[in-house]
Amino acid sequence: MPILICGSIAFDNIMVFHDRFKNHILPEQIHILNVAFLVPEMRREFGGCAGNIAYNLKLLGGDPLIMATVGDDADPYLQRLDDHGLARTHVRRIDGSYTAQAFITTDLDDNQITAFHPGAMSYSHLNRVADVHGATLAIVAPDGRDGMLQHARDLAAAGIPFVFDPGQGLPMFSGDDLTEFMRLATYACFNDYEAKLLCDRTGASLEELAAAVEALIVTRGGAGSHIHAGGRCIEIPCVAAAAVVDPTGCGDAYRSGLLYGIAAGWDWEKTGRLAAVMGAIKIAHRGGQNHRQQRSDIAALFASAFANAPW
Repeated sequence: MPILICGSIAFDNIMVFHDRFKNHILPEQIHILNVAFLVPEMRREFGGCAGNIAYNLKLLGGDPLIMATVGDDADPYLQRLDDHGLARTHVRRIDGSYTAQAFITTDLDDNQITAFHPGAMSYSHLNRVADVHGATLAIVAPDGRDGMLQHARDLAAAGIPFVFDPGQGLPMFSGDDLTEFMRLATYACFNDYEAKLLCDRTGASLEELAAAVEALIVTRGGAGSHIHAGGRCIEIPCVAAAAVVDPTGCGDAYRSGLLYGIAAGWDWEKTGRLAAVMGAIKIAHRGGQNHRQQRSDIAALFASAFANAPW
C-alpha cells in the first residue's frame, strides 16, 4: 500500500566544538558578536523529514513514495535512495540550487548553534499530488511553506487521508493557516511544545483541535506520547532504548510507526506502541538514518517491550 511522504530531503552537517560556547561569548559584547569555533569533528548525515520517515517506513516493510525537492548537489543522496530501494519518482531536482541543509555546531554542554539553508526545499510547491498514482495514505511533513499548504489542500481534494506534521515548520504558519490544516487533515502529530504553540496560534484548546481530526498525537519525549482519538486520551509508554546517543530524527522514526499502523488498520494503542519502538531504535544511533534493524528485529523488540504482544 503506497504511502506518500511529502517533506524535506536535507543534508545535516554536524560539527563538535570541544569547549563551551559560554567560555567564548561575552554577554556584554553580544552587540558586536564576532566569533569562530574550531571544530575538529565533523560528519555529514543524510536527513530531512521525508528522507528519515521513508527510511524508517522501508525498514518496517512499508512502501514509501517520497515527494521532495533537491538541488544540484543531491547525487549522493539520490544514490542512497536507490541503494535502499526507495523510489524517487517524485523527487524533483531544482537546477541552480543546493539541497536543503543544516549546519549544526554542538559544544560540550550539548548546546547547539544551527544555520539552516532551505535551498531547493523552497520550491516544493512545484510537486503535484495529482502526479502520484496509487497512494492511499500520506503525510505532510516539514517542507517549504507554500508546498505544505498546497499538498494539504491537494490531498484533501483527492480524498487521500493524511497526517499533518508541521514540526519545526509550525512557526511559519498563522492561526488561520493552522486551522485550515487541521480542517483538511485526517490525523495530526506534534511534540508537546508544538502542541502548545498550536493552541496559542489557533486560540483553540487541545480537546477542540483533537475533535477536528480522527486522531491527534502528542509526543512527550521520555514521558511517552498521548493519542487523542474517539473522545479519549490513550497513553503510550516510552520504550527503553539500548542507549541514548542522538535524538536527531527520533520524531521521524516515530511517525513511520504511526503511518505503518494506520495503513495496516491497527488500533491506536498498537499503532502508538510501534511508533514508540521505532523512536527507541533510532535514539540509540547517530544521525537519522544509520540504524539498520530488520523487520524481524523490530518485531522482537516490540514483543519484548510489550509482554510478547504480537504485531
